[in-house]
Amino acid sequence: MQAGATTLFVIELTYTAGLAEIDANMAAHVMFLKKYYAAGKFLISGRKIPRDGGIILAVGKSRRQIEAIIREDPFYERGLADFRIIQFRASQRADDIQKRIDG
Repeated sequence: MQAGATTLFVIELTYTAGLAEIDANMAAHVMFLKKYYAAGKFLISGRKIPRDGGIILAVGKSRRQIEAIIREDPFYERGLADFRIIQFRASQRADDIQKRIDG
């Protein structure tokens, strides 16, 4: 990877707590998400189906940077979810990606 280049990351959350506890902490998690959308780090996020966790598509300069961001997630801080990071280099994309996401 070139110096200063960004790469993509899939962050998979798997809940380790019940949904009642997840829901009780959701507002704090959403504030965390909004912070990193505003910072330009998060591209897409949402719940997995079935609802046993979530997915975040992020951009970053390094895995270490993404790990540091994850440590700020209230779900991580409070031990409510396990996190898996998958780093990849995007080589192709649909020209109409937004249209496909919107359906």
